[in-house]
Amino acid sequence: MVERESTRSGPSAWDAALRLLGARARSRQEMHDRLVAREFPADEIERTMARLDEWKLLDDTDFAHEWVRSRSTTSQRGRLALKRELRTKGIADDVAAQALDTIDPDAERDTAHALAEKKLTFDAQELADPAIRAKAYRRLTGALGRRGYPPDVITSVVKDVIAARRDGVD
Repeated sequence: MVERESTRSGPSAWDAALRLLGARARSRQEMHDRLVAREFPADEIERTMARLDEWKLLDDTDFAHEWVRSRSTTSQRGRLALKRELRTKGIADDVAAQALDTIDPDAERDTAHALAEKKLTFDAQELADPAIRAKAYRRLTGALGRRGYPPDVITSVVKDVIAARRDGVD
């Protein structure tokens, strides 16, 4: 009887990759980094990555499109934040640009508008004071900027939301 020598106990890189993909889609770089972090041998990682490619389980283009669709709606992220997120996940700039082009500018503006309305805590009476209005403008601009909305969207949305609240229209 021939004994097999295993240098690693526990699941294989293939099993770990399938488990990771079971939770959510991954980019190629993200999958590779996760397998390296789990300290699988380099040759096993390369075999696993090749097998994932062969089975078409990793596709950065599909991943980028799905990521943009999901994060732009559920997390209320703007295109600048999504671009940063895709870059950290190892998505090529041209693939990211293609995915970001699928964002409807009107939908992005509507999402930013809804977020700004939610974040605006001052009522019409308080907004009559120029100092409070300036404070609200700064807060909303910062909140939308941190969410990755483009400056032109931020400016128009913040002005609209503050004007609507001042006029008593919510």
